[in-house]
Amino acid sequence: MLSLADPQVTADLRTFITRARAADDGAVHLQVSGSVLAAYVCLMRPRLLGEATPTILGLRTMALGRPAQAEMTVSLASMADRLARMAENDVVLPLPPMQVKESWTGVLPPRSGWEPVEQIPSADLRAAAEAGIREVAAAVPAQPGQLIVNNARSAVWGRSLPAAGVAVPAGAAFAALTLGFLDDQPAALFRSGRWLRLSTARGHVLVRSGASL
Repeated sequence: MLSLADPQVTADLRTFITRARAADDGAVHLQVSGSVLAAYVCLMRPRLLGEATPTILGLRTMALGRPAQAEMTVSLASMADRLARMAENDVVLPLPPMQVKESWTGVLPPRSGWEPVEQIPSADLRAAAEAGIREVAAAVPAQPGQLIVNNARSAVWGRSLPAAGVAVPAGAAFAALTLGFLDDQPAALFRSGRWLRLSTARGHVLVRSGASL
């Protein structure tokens, strides 16, 4: 189990898990080092060979009340269940006993070596995300097959943001909006190798770039 810093951290983690499940009810990768909990979720990734959908992760870091060391991948559903059972002022988080395997956890972004690239207005990210959501909804019929859904999402979220000076997929804006990371301040864009990081005071969106970008 983990001892979170205070009830507000518990509430923030609960909100983060709930928002992630709404986008993709998969898994959360937990890295615990000292007094910091880093929680990674995957918002989108290629489902088919040759698909242009980028790999996009969301990251929240939260303070612990007691130092610990751990690393595991568990289902979002199991984390949501444990958080739901915690009382309003409870800070002791029982970790799910059953781990899961997710391919995206095999190559996680680096913790250091990030170089600043540019600032992107949050209003531009919000507009791109909302426009993309409308475009995907219009492209998908009432009873679509998985291939149609994948193709529509790939086409929309794989294209580059017009507001960015470098090739940042529009899916990064979708992730930032979905996870509640956008505020009134610009998002800072960083690069480290094949990774891009879009950061605000509320959290980070990480993009693993490839040939499609």
